[in-house]
Amino acid sequence: MAGVERCGGRVILRPMGVRVVLLRAVNVGGAPLPMASLREIAGGLGAVDPRTYIASGNLVADVPGDPDEFDRSLERAVEAEHGFFREAISRTPRELADALAAHPFEVVEPKWSYVSFLLRAPTAAAIAKARTFAVGDDLWDVDGREMHIRYSTGAGRPQMKDASIGRALGVPGTARNLNTVRKLIALSGG
Repeated sequence: MAGVERCGGRVILRPMGVRVVLLRAVNVGGAPLPMASLREIAGGLGAVDPRTYIASGNLVADVPGDPDEFDRSLERAVEAEHGFFREAISRTPRELADALAAHPFEVVEPKWSYVSFLLRAPTAAAIAKARTFAVGDDLWDVDGREMHIRYSTGAGRPQMKDASIGRALGVPGTARNLNTVRKLIALSGG
């Protein structure tokens, strides 16, 4: 799909593509973001057919131009409108499906298994540092720009120090359980 833009009387077609945009840590910890507002903000930035899934910052839309530029613009617009900054991390439907297929751990309970979508791949040194933290029976691994996690007793009772591991990786990320990843793939037509 292409977006239409007028410039000096000429019509310019801008390439667009479906993206799944994930905002980190909204509607928790003092960062309220109504999904209707997120859809409106995305539409104002040129996104076509913005849709959200549950109230945790999941947006599916055809986005104009460079996806990274759209993500940074969305971050700034949310901050301007709501007064807090949250990273926007996006993937294509294919990238979500590939991340789901690459999940390296046995899925005992899908809501206990997660993919944390990272803004960029962490360095080997950062991964080595993160591996120094105790994890108990929880499991995690990094594959490029995704961190795969399986909590042994659920995300609400992690045995690993997931916040410390995240800080050691040195890359912002936002996690979604496998049920949510599957739903986002379906919503995005992937």
